Amino acid sequence: MGIEDGLHGLQGRYLAAPQWLRSLLGEGYALLPPRLRHGPNYARFAREAACRDPVMIERLADEKLAATLRIALLTVPAYTAYRALLDRGDGPRACLARLPLTSKQDIKRLPSAYRSMAAPASRGLRTFTGGSTAQPLEFLLERHVSRPRETAYVDALNREILGMARHDLTLSLHGRTVGSAAREGGRLWMYEPIKRHLMFSSDHLESRFMPDYARELRRWRPAQIHAYPSALLPLARWLADHPCPEFSEGVRGILLTSENMYAAQVEFLRAMFPRARIVKHYGHSERVLMATSVDGDTAYRFAPLYGHLELVDPAGRTITTPGVPGEIVGTSFDNHVMPFLRYRTGDLGTWGEAAPGTAPVLRSIDGRLQEFVVCRDRRLVSITTLGAAHFTELALADSIQYEQHEAGRLDLKVVARRELDAGAVASIERAVSEKTQGGVSVRVHRVARIERTSRRKHRMLIQHLDLADYLGAATAPAGASAEAPEQAQEEGAAQDEALDLR
Repeated sequence: MGIEDGLHGLQGRYLAAPQWLRSLLGEGYALLPPRLRHGPNYARFAREAACRDPVMIERLADEKLAATLRIALLTVPAYTAYRALLDRGDGPRACLARLPLTSKQDIKRLPSAYRSMAAPASRGLRTFTGGSTAQPLEFLLERHVSRPRETAYVDALNREILGMARHDLTLSLHGRTVGSAAREGGRLWMYEPIKRHLMFSSDHLESRFMPDYARELRRWRPAQIHAYPSALLPLARWLADHPCPEFSEGVRGILLTSENMYAAQVEFLRAMFPRARIVKHYGHSERVLMATSVDGDTAYRFAPLYGHLELVDPAGRTITTPGVPGEIVGTSFDNHVMPFLRYRTGDLGTWGEAAPGTAPVLRSIDGRLQEFVVCRDRRLVSITTLGAAHFTELALADSIQYEQHEAGRLDLKVVARRELDAGAVASIERAVSEKTQGGVSVRVHRVARIERTSRRKHRMLIQHLDLADYLGAATAPAGASAEAPEQAQEEGAAQDEALDLR
């Protein structure tokens, strides 16, 4: 077995160590071969991630789904009542369709019911979803399987889609706190040598700190960027006024995670980094599904051997028709300790076209359920739609955030260096009304700052309404905690950590 999972609990201490010690330990550890670090499963998953044979993909996907179902129906208490389905001979997809949907709340209510009775405790790797609520979801990954698989798939993404070499340097803007940045005159960055990540403090993204960042970017010249969009955009806007071609023209790949990204923002980044391929990543800390959207395409292509993808309507019925929106539901592969079956992600998408045996395609992913605005007539509108509506008027804003307390009304907070004039405010108000077909009015407020979450992520929308009242079964059950909106927007933080430091 690999040593990575055994050392994972020491990650916090490693990152908090002085730079000289981190460099000494990390550079030595990075010399170890992948088989020793990640174990023999890494090579198997690397072959899977690189597979492009449609016939083999379809066969392996069915085999993986069948294996997940067999483990779950025979050994997981929540599903053993359905074990007779294994004897019907209908095939794994037909068997899966007869099982109930599973939500985060189901698992929270009785977590032991969703863990395999056949797996010894030593095989489970205790994990939490991200979130600042009092009770994030606790679950188990499979030791020496789940994390090597994640590493193999992300390595394939970096290599095959972003075109990165193993020794290329990456600029990381994933909300990391840099300890030295808290000291007066302290360094705003740290270097992590295992993955060759130059980590910038996401607590210091104001203009006054940008010259310090630019100096380091000229010195280090990273070839790739991994970032939350809300962390990269302030840097990119500053570079637009203070060009740093030694850095920007050398970036070959940008991987954006966890937050919505508007088309105009993608085009802005493309202009700022002309040689870079821009990839949006979709995934979960539960390691159920993984997908990518490349170079401004709104379509997301899901890794067919990573997990099984479905869409369901508000009544839980399977959607197969392209263009019909539904909730994204996933069934995990390769976690025999705690398999996720028909797991509700809380995200909405619509099917696109895909050839048999190739990657399943969603034409779009419209965001998490709590990233929707409620109109006066109870319609839901994605916050992405509103963001695209008035980007021109807010192009110079440092940050924006919506907040909703009442159906049909929004507050828009804007951090800007100068007051928006009456014409710009009127244009924004008009655009929001038009984009929602008269369903929402907006009040614009200039504010000094917008707080980030505990993970240093930007929340585009603070939604105080319970969307279960508006979308029925496709949202959290009635009576869900009032803290759910923040948690829903924080999910995926552990997935980001997997990208940031596996």
